[in-house]
Amino acid sequence: MGDLLSWLLSFFLLVAVLAIVLYQVMCLVDLENDYVNPYDSASEINILVVPEFVLQGALCFLHLVMGHWLMCLVCLPYLYYDAKVYTDHRHLLDVTEIFNQLPWEKKIRLFKLGYLGILLAISIICMIWSIVAE
Repeated sequence: MGDLLSWLLSFFLLVAVLAIVLYQVMCLVDLENDYVNPYDSASEINILVVPEFVLQGALCFLHLVMGHWLMCLVCLPYLYYDAKVYTDHRHLLDVTEIFNQLPWEKKIRLFKLGYLGILLAISIICMIWSIVAE
């Protein structure tokens, strides 16, 4: 039962991180199509960057504590990238440079969406596997 609960918590953490990244992509697309001004878009994205990092760290820590070593190893590159971006002070979008950074920021977030989608699929498979095993 504990294994199932850990997979459920992992699933909900992944969905939360996925929703945050998807919202960031939508903000960048709205900015690209000129539906929103740069200040609003950058401020909305900047508010969500640190919670995304914290949720990803909590997800990796959950896998580490619960003994899901493979999932922890799969989560580590994303966590390392987030830590590297945060320590280099590149985690916030600059309002004056947002149009120059827009294609790169969209690529990063789309890559994150793909990576999180793969993690979500693996998590669902492992959750179903733990249900069947019990």
